[in-house]
Amino acid sequence: MDAYEQRRKTFQARIGNATAIIPSARQVVRNGDAEYEFRQDSDFFYVTGFNEPDAVLLITPHHDKEQTTLFLRPRDRKQEIWTGRRLGPEAAPSALRVDAAYPIEEFDKRLPDYLVGAPTLCYALGQDEAFDRRVHAALAQARSRVRRGGIAPAAFIEPGTILHEMRVRKGPEELATMRRAAAISRTGHEAGMRATRTGMHEYELEAIIELHYRKHGAQDVAYPSIVAGGDNACTLHYIANRDVLRAGTLVLADSGCELDLYASDVTRTWPVSGRFTYEQRAIYEIVLRAQLAAIDHVRCGEPFDAYHRTAARVLAEGLIDLGLLQGSIDECIESKTLDDFYPHRTGHWIGLDVHDVGRYKNLDDTYRILEPDMVLTVEPGIYVQRDGAADERFKGIGVRIEDDVLCTAGAPEVLTASIPKTIEELEALVGVDAR
Repeated sequence: MDAYEQRRKTFQARIGNATAIIPSARQVVRNGDAEYEFRQDSDFFYVTGFNEPDAVLLITPHHDKEQTTLFLRPRDRKQEIWTGRRLGPEAAPSALRVDAAYPIEEFDKRLPDYLVGAPTLCYALGQDEAFDRRVHAALAQARSRVRRGGIAPAAFIEPGTILHEMRVRKGPEELATMRRAAAISRTGHEAGMRATRTGMHEYELEAIIELHYRKHGAQDVAYPSIVAGGDNACTLHYIANRDVLRAGTLVLADSGCELDLYASDVTRTWPVSGRFTYEQRAIYEIVLRAQLAAIDHVRCGEPFDAYHRTAARVLAEGLIDLGLLQGSIDECIESKTLDDFYPHRTGHWIGLDVHDVGRYKNLDDTYRILEPDMVLTVEPGIYVQRDGAADERFKGIGVRIEDDVLCTAGAPEVLTASIPKTIEELEALVGVDAR
């Protein structure tokens, strides 16, 4: 049994006698006759491993023979000449280990049959209005058929409440892919560090980083790369990447590859000229100290927010020592004056989505406890805004350091640990290709 089949069986056991409908992503037009690059729906991929558009998976535990059924595009030689080979319904059962497969054009006609006999429908309402209408039409037909006997769904379950909690803890095959993604991201960041020189554009550095992802087997970036020189690093989601890198400034590169739909998420900050100034070094050392302290709290039994609280305390202490904050550590955190320099949380789940699914809190509003095989980012930062009241020497400095960290039964495993981040490593590597 492969991982996808096992996930379907686990999901099926948890939905009882409900019928589950899990659609794939659709191809979306960008403009004119051009389409956006296709990216599969993460939930659909998680339970199928199938990477074509316009497909629907049905899971029907109450059905005698067809408990897993896939609707997908049929083979079409003329279309395949233009857009590539399709799997097709004939090959799908053996290739994907489903009980049955039919052309997607038959979905509307066949769906009512799979709904009859199920007391509950497991389907994510509200994500696709047009598809919702098709589901409601089939549901109306099924309810009409059972007026003189039998059952049809009378309640809805949100599939994400089950699937997303399954996705929080990664399986061995997922972790293997994420380790490979981390290794590929290392090649991009190191190449970017080596190539950095005064006068190059941010987009040139972006291109070098992403080129190495592709060269080493990644299919895409996990999110639009942030390559932010100088003051741009103080804009958290800066993605214009159009400015020139200037001598004496830092560049913040927040970029990670996507491999087989699994994300890597990495941030490194380094000096454009190859050497940190006193002020840059002071800020950088605080952020690195906070990150290392936070990583140590990615351990089983710790509440999810423990590593954020640890990072915040280290950042506050460092900023107080530099004179950029006044008061005690607790005062700076409670009064939110720390937020002027550190306005975001320290991390998030990562997996098939870069900001992966799964709850951070329990139903009683307490933070959930970390368990083995959870993967999250640890990404503290300090951003000294140009328009703030800080010491002029520090204004415009933005530093973030981010790694992907696996919670294990023992010490945390930093999947991206091989990517240089100490001051000594960075100063030895930055600009090597331009020297």
